[in-house]
Amino acid sequence: MEVQVFGVKKSPETRKALRFFAERRVRTHFVDLMERAASLGELKRFAQKFGALALIDRESRRFLDLGLRHTTLSDERWLQKLADEPLLLRMPLVRYQHQLTIGAAEDDWKRWIAAS
Repeated sequence: MEVQVFGVKKSPETRKALRFFAERRVRTHFVDLMERAASLGELKRFAQKFGALALIDRESRRFLDLGLRHTTLSDERWLQKLADEPLLLRMPLVRYQHQLTIGAAEDDWKRWIAAS
């Protein structure tokens, strides 16, 4: 079993996800969004399941710094903005095969491990 985790090293939720999988000896492929941004195609995969607005961390400092509180954009424009500004994403984004989660979703992760 191998999962892919998208996030940033300084994010407590991302560190929690990495620790969760490490404690269970699950191989992880960590993509640090500060070094390499998620591709638009990867973000679309998450947006198809959860919706583009579910990917946005409206409480993040970057969201407030950019003054996006009252901004209304199409889903496509939000995805482009998220690709350009990875600190706007809710983290971590976790993928196992075709299953996806946003944020700390330990119950889902436990089901993945049990099923593998």
